[in-house]
Amino acid sequence: MTVSELEKPELPLKSIPGDYGLPFIGAIKDRLDYFYNQGRDEFFKFKIQKYQSTVLRTNMPPGPFISSNPKVVALLDGKSFSILFDISKVEKKDLLTGTYMSSTYLTGGYRILSYLDPSEPKHAKLKQLLFFLLKSSRDRVLPESKACYTELFKTVENELAEKGKCSFQTPSEQAAFNLLARAFFESNPVDSKLGIDGPSLANKWVLFQLGPIFTLGLPTYIEDLLLHTFPLPSFLIKKDYKKLYDFFYESAGLILDEAEKMGISRNEACHNLVFATCFNSFGGIKVFFQIMLKWIGLAGENLHLSLAKEIRSVIKSNGGELSLSAMERMPLMKSVVYESFRIDPPVQFQYGKAKKDLLIESHHAVYEVKEGEMLFGYQPFATKDPNIFDRAEEFVPDWFMGVEEEKLLKYVLWSNGPETEHPTVADKQCAGKDFVMLVSRLFVVEFFRRYDTFEVEVGPAPVGVAVTITSLRAASF
Repeated sequence: MTVSELEKPELPLKSIPGDYGLPFIGAIKDRLDYFYNQGRDEFFKFKIQKYQSTVLRTNMPPGPFISSNPKVVALLDGKSFSILFDISKVEKKDLLTGTYMSSTYLTGGYRILSYLDPSEPKHAKLKQLLFFLLKSSRDRVLPESKACYTELFKTVENELAEKGKCSFQTPSEQAAFNLLARAFFESNPVDSKLGIDGPSLANKWVLFQLGPIFTLGLPTYIEDLLLHTFPLPSFLIKKDYKKLYDFFYESAGLILDEAEKMGISRNEACHNLVFATCFNSFGGIKVFFQIMLKWIGLAGENLHLSLAKEIRSVIKSNGGELSLSAMERMPLMKSVVYESFRIDPPVQFQYGKAKKDLLIESHHAVYEVKEGEMLFGYQPFATKDPNIFDRAEEFVPDWFMGVEEEKLLKYVLWSNGPETEHPTVADKQCAGKDFVMLVSRLFVVEFFRRYDTFEVEVGPAPVGVAVTITSLRAASF
């Protein structure tokens, strides 16, 4: 160690600032501030400013009467946030949605993999089943992505020609659902009883689980009573969920056979496949494709032309064919996708319960957390930490180009773990991390094979953003 390192003072030990307010009333006040009076980002910014700390105490929605205990220790910087990935220190049991857990009636009576802690016996088996699913489908991802994106772009072009603009949400959701079904299970939903209803059924089912932390833009007190005070009754979605379940049960024979070999019943395995596909994968992809389109669209024509030149030249040098190795030779494309995940991660919240008394470091202090306390991390503040990223609030397309810049990938955290790490059966990192990254890159590649540039309008949405394409210029070189 150098002299300067030896002389460097240790961070001060401080008590965690903040409070929970009066019982019941404090949680309601924080919920109203979070959703309506301030809004999510301003809610956290206000508390950081008030307490002069990025580690603080607050209530997290939904609170009464859905959540029995809304009290959390909020981790609002990139340094303290990392403890949420350390399963030796935090427990992940029943914490996917935070301070409440949606009814298992929505998932066939089973606690799905996403709600299991790695210490639970079924966790490793169910996650291994998802690895088998991903491995068995790997040769179909490229061709099915190209086919589904081609259908998507034709729909966008037709609506743009007819109406002068095109909402990207509906056609992109259909493309994402079709891609997952065709790549994972070799089954085209459009040719089944499901037809084109898959995305709408999945969205409705997800709403019944995430409604307590959604806002739909309804009048404040109506929405707060409807979504945030009492759970939506699961029987209202039973028939719709059965349609999804039946499609997957009929389509996933190979995967269900493997599940039985592993000692998992076909019924439990199928409910996990529905969740992994419709909640985890579809839910993430449909949000993130619009996020990418937003940031790339707003970045302007110079970036678009640079992406088009890089992508087309690599494909041309590869004999006109797209391959995984060819995409590795597209550094700007890769960086743009990483940067989209950094600046606007599709999964925004992480939770963990302290397994023991812990010391948590921020950039400026050390804080003591007691065993059993709930830790909450707001991911956009971790990935836009100004102590880690210069120009943290800007979309910087070339952030991750070059050897030194790639070292910053450990701070890209969208997958419930650093981008530099890979999921295992012993952790909670997203099993489909590499799959999601691949289809996101493929989306950008297929887009700029076809178009030189484009323009968008961006609006609010319950999750992510709503993107409308207002112009497309076809490839000219």
